Amino acid sequence: MRIIAGTFKGRPIKAVPSKETRPTTDKVREALFQRIGPFFNGGLCLDLFAGSGALGFEALSRGVDKVIFVDAAPKAISTVYANIELLRVQEQTEVFRTDAFRAIKAASKREFKFNYIFLDPPYHKISYEKLLTHIEKYQLLEEDGMIVCEHDAKKNLDNTYGDFIKLKTDTYGDSISVSIYIKGEKKVD
Repeated sequence: MRIIAGTFKGRPIKAVPSKETRPTTDKVREALFQRIGPFFNGGLCLDLFAGSGALGFEALSRGVDKVIFVDAAPKAISTVYANIELLRVQEQTEVFRTDAFRAIKAASKREFKFNYIFLDPPYHKISYEKLLTHIEKYQLLEEDGMIVCEHDAKKNLDNTYGDFIKLKTDTYGDSISVSIYIKGEKKVD
């Protein structure tokens, strides 16, 4: 795995040494960041179900100020820490080993407002509706923020979840789709 663009372009990062995680491919990451960026002028990012942290590190490389990485798996957390060391971004990152719902609640207590939230949970194990409902309940998304949901291509996510409106869904191959949500009243493509 490598960083695709930005400050750390071409730098390798470690993958989680486990068959339980499913890393986002370079091709999907590139297409995703072309859709939401491709570069950023600061902001705060939450990488839930971080795995190796590839999405969060890509966001840092492309100009996000800080990333909060969350995963419950010990191997994933070890990999995120190893990648933080490789890229020397200790000052721009925080890492939490906990489940997503506890992390959402903790972020609310710290009054975080995120510009970008990446959701890439284990397919078929976590309810996107429940995740998005919690994010809305705890008001974690900035007014102009985006939530990026990577999911099984066979799963159709609803066009709205509370105040969140689906902006777009792109499908890559037979197995991966990415749906982007924002706050507000924009049309779904």
